Amino acid sequence: MNSRAKALLAARAAEERKAKDVTVLDIRRLSPFCDFFVIAGGSSGIQVKAIAEMVESKLSEAGFPLDHREGHGETGWILLDYGDVVIHVFYEEQRSFYDLERLWGDAKRVEFAGGK
Repeated sequence: MNSRAKALLAARAAEERKAKDVTVLDIRRLSPFCDFFVIAGGSSGIQVKAIAEMVESKLSEAGFPLDHREGHGETGWILLDYGDVVIHVFYEEQRSFYDLERLWGDAKRVEFAGGK
């Protein structure tokens, strides 16, 4: 499975937990450290944690080990690093504050079933 397929799997997993505004950004031409960002929002710390756990579960089932995890639901931001794909799960307020979509505004948005 290539990095694009991995990112789309993560996005669909986030949507299974009713994540808001799931966005996949192709940053291959902009960044040397990874290929894709998946950005998802939750309306509570509990939902943020549930979204991250679902993403971890689905990627683990597909044979992708997690390289690194930072944060937890109570902090409002969980980062899951899979090397070529980095997943950001935000509480709505933190997502607005950090505004990664604007920061990486030159990145191409990837369309996916159920998403943008």
